[in-house]
Amino acid sequence: MPHHFDDPLQNYDPPEYVDALERVLAEEKVTAIESSPFLEIAPTATVSQAVRLLAEKKVACAMVVENDQLLGIFADRDILNRVALEYDTVKDQPVSEVMTPEPLFVHENDSAGAALAVMAVMGHRHVPVVDANDKVHGVVSPKRVTTFLLEHLGG
Repeated sequence: MPHHFDDPLQNYDPPEYVDALERVLAEEKVTAIESSPFLEIAPTATVSQAVRLLAEKKVACAMVVENDQLLGIFADRDILNRVALEYDTVKDQPVSEVMTPEPLFVHENDSAGAALAVMAVMGHRHVPVVDANDKVHGVVSPKRVTTFLLEHLGG
């Protein structure tokens, strides 16, 4: 006598969202948010090289990467908190000495809401986006999130 199979998804009801924002954040992937171009630097770059590069490119952060792996992020907040008042002392040190090590990141297949959660709950303004092998593929920023939300919600 064959065993009867009951499909647990047989009576599956799709999620009901409170509003369009909740739906977009749950259903859209992080890849729907523009995350490139982004700046990548080696951990051995000096603080002065890193600061100069951020200024030249007119960006607020750089991913500190070695062998395709994310080691940290060097952002405007790092400059304000760890560099500005000590610039003469730290300018020739490697950026790895003043970066934010092991930053929280999201994977490409995570929901857009996951990136916003890292920003809102953890207070990070820039969130790296990595692939399945943890190779950096971009960075989500407040400006990019705003553009994404305007595109998906009108405005």
